[in-house]
Amino acid sequence: MMELAGRRYKADITPGALKLPESRIIADLLLREVDAKGWKDAIESTNVLQVRSPATAKRLTKLIRGRLETMGPDLWKLVRDGKGDVATHAVFAAAVKHSQLLGDFLQIVVSEQYRLFSVSLNNKHWADYLEGCRERDREMPLWSEATRTRLRSSVFQMLAQAGYIENTRSLKLQTVHIAEQVLHYLKLNNESYVLRCMQVSP
Repeated sequence: MMELAGRRYKADITPGALKLPESRIIADLLLREVDAKGWKDAIESTNVLQVRSPATAKRLTKLIRGRLETMGPDLWKLVRDGKGDVATHAVFAAAVKHSQLLGDFLQIVVSEQYRLFSVSLNNKHWADYLEGCRERDREMPLWSEATRTRLRSSVFQMLAQAGYIENTRSLKLQTVHIAEQVLHYLKLNNESYVLRCMQVSP
């Protein structure tokens, strides 16, 4: 998970979108305070994530655990036990805090499209955003076109899962009402950046 210190934008969200079922499992392991051996047994031996290979399991665990550990146990409970939008928005909140690439896209691009009453997002919005990212982060890597495409796919999938867009084909913008329990957690824990990013919808 660690890249160059101080780097703002990272390509560490390419392994997948919100992965809610897997996030519930990881949240449960965190809440049960499983030790290192327990993690290894659960992820590699038991294959609780039900993936094809140990390497995939470890990569997915690194992503999801990294996301969830940016937040506290009260949010993990919402992920593990929450119904519908509660769990989805809880995972999304952790994803936003974990990835400024995702958060800033919401705050800079998606919010502007809502303000302009745009019908939908498009691929050019993402391409233009990445160009602007280099101005904000001079240490941002020169990603290949394949990586840029995978990042766009992951971000658009997350936006669709969280309800900001209708689906990844139409990219049609929708009004989002963030689950109250998630908003309560974010306000209680002074997660102002995450709140700003998530509350871009009118």
